[in-house]
Amino acid sequence: MNCRGEAITEPRINDRIRVPEVRLVGPEGEQVGIVPIGEALRLAQDSELDLVEVAPMARPPVVKLMDYGKFKYESAQKAREARRNQALTVIKEMRLRLKIDPHDYETKKGHVERFLKAGDKVKITVMFRGREQSRPEMGYRLLQRLAGDVSELGVIESNPKQDGRNMVMVIAPHRNQAATDGARRQAKAERAAEGQTPTA
Repeated sequence: MNCRGEAITEPRINDRIRVPEVRLVGPEGEQVGIVPIGEALRLAQDSELDLVEVAPMARPPVVKLMDYGKFKYESAQKAREARRNQALTVIKEMRLRLKIDPHDYETKKGHVERFLKAGDKVKITVMFRGREQSRPEMGYRLLQRLAGDVSELGVIESNPKQDGRNMVMVIAPHRNQAATDGARRQAKAERAAEGQTPTA
C-alpha cells in the first residue's frame, strides 16, 4: 500500500506476461513493433535482459527489454534522493489582536522569527473584535509592519486578505534557509529512525 492506501503492484515480467502478442520496446527505447510473446521472451533471453510490462492496459500491452533488478535499484535510489532533498515545511500559526501592546508584539515577533529560523512557514492571523471590523486597513498595516520586522528571515508568500472577522497573511522562510533547515530536519528524522541519537 502507498500513503493513500492504494495497492502498489509490481509490473509483470518475463513468463508472467500471459498475452499472445506485445508491442516491444528495445533497451534504448527503440520501437521494435508488435511481436508474439514467445519471440519477445526469446529476444530477452538472447540479450540477457528481462521483459517488463510497462503499459498493461494498452492493446496490445507494451513491454520493454531492460535489466529489471538494476531498474528497481535505481528507482529506489531516486525516490530516496527525492525524499532527502524535499524540504519538510511546517505551517505554524500566530494570532494577533488589532490593539496589541508593544510587549506582546515583541513576544509574538520573537516566536515568528524562531519559526522562520527553523525553516517553517508562519500563518499570521489578526483577529478583529466588534467595531474593529470596520478598520481592515489597521490590520493590514499591522501585518505589513510584522513582515517588515522579520524580512531578514522571511518573505510574504500570501498577501494579507480578509477572512471573515480575521485577516490572514503567510510568511515563508527564505528559500535557501528552508532547504537547509528542511534537510537538517530530514537527516535528524532518518537518524532517529535508525535508532541513533539525533544531534543538533
